[in-house]
Amino acid sequence: MFPARRRIRRTAPLARPARLPLVVGAAALGVSLTACSGASASDSVTDTGKAGGKTPAHDTAITVNLRGSAATPGQPVKVSLAAGRLGTVTVGAAEGDALTGRISADGRTWTSDRPAAPGTAYRVEAKDTEGGSDRAEFTTAAADKVNKLTLAPGKNTTVGIGQPLSVVFDNPVKDRAAVEKALKVTTSNNTEGSWGWLRDYSGKDRVDWRPKEYWKSGTKVTLDAGLNGIDSGPSGGWFVRDYRTTFIVGAAQVVRVDLDRHRLALKRDGKTVMDVPMSAGTPGGEKASWRGTAVLMSKEGTINMRSETVGLGDAYDKMVDYSMRLTWSGMYAHAAPWNAGYFGVANRSSGCVGMSDANAGELYRQVRVGDPFEITGADAKGTVAEGNGYGAWNVSWADWQAKSALR
Repeated sequence: MFPARRRIRRTAPLARPARLPLVVGAAALGVSLTACSGASASDSVTDTGKAGGKTPAHDTAITVNLRGSAATPGQPVKVSLAAGRLGTVTVGAAEGDALTGRISADGRTWTSDRPAAPGTAYRVEAKDTEGGSDRAEFTTAAADKVNKLTLAPGKNTTVGIGQPLSVVFDNPVKDRAAVEKALKVTTSNNTEGSWGWLRDYSGKDRVDWRPKEYWKSGTKVTLDAGLNGIDSGPSGGWFVRDYRTTFIVGAAQVVRVDLDRHRLALKRDGKTVMDVPMSAGTPGGEKASWRGTAVLMSKEGTINMRSETVGLGDAYDKMVDYSMRLTWSGMYAHAAPWNAGYFGVANRSSGCVGMSDANAGELYRQVRVGDPFEITGADAKGTVAEGNGYGAWNVSWADWQAKSALR
């Protein structure tokens, strides 16, 4: 319940002001707040010499823009004071973090930094600079639809220098600018980077943050996704929680795959660690490999690979060791002992980069998720698309920046 209209008069000398009534809604409840102090030269004095006291102050009212049990979420909480100056305002939630905010220069209005979240009970406490105070409560309407997301890389991981921050949304995001504003990236060395919106290979909306150039080894990265209370737009739904992930960038490693020379080399800090023969995808059709920069997405060990899962009919069905995924479309680097006659000689695989068991095993032990694979050569079917795994490195920096919703 909100405070009823009441009148407060202070009669004791030097008493602090009584509670200042806080009123929720556009129509404020007017409350008279009288000043109280000892007599002064400006006080009116009757013929009998008795102090008549100061004229009572004008009505003072505070309004809160949200009210009731089904207030509209997604907008900042605003607390306004009709007269005087606000001292402190606290807006706490029954579940979740309190809303921080700022008092305007004239001291009359407090506005929260973030919007009110859906389905949340809030309690407002305000004080003016004279110590008057009051409280109010309101609850926002529940979300009719909720949007969720998947973050990569995982929390507290160590990744390679090519790993982007990647956010895939369960539902479409129409208000991309509002969402992007809520995604805060901080790095230990002020790395320059940009968000870019794209379509994930799954067909879902996705936004990635990549540096202008590869990460520097040792960089610490944090993403704070303050999304709670943001509406992603029609058919997308509300975000009802915040997200956070942190990771650190490991050694500066790059894997270079030369399709024309049929060789794979691992470079660490500019020095060659491995240089081995391999056989990539058969040129001239869908079995060819992709060129461009792919990023190691996962190390999957021994897995069953079947050609029909990548649209190649019943060409193969094998258990494959040391499998390192490079794209969602099914391009891997892995052991391929059945293709030994072509290592270093010709590209004759079904799209993957195959090596001997020993070489694949050594590469598997040396690389980490996030390491870039730079694939060059004529024997390719095209360039890795930005949504087919982490292909953002195949887009120029200027074109990548243009994919941001805030540019």
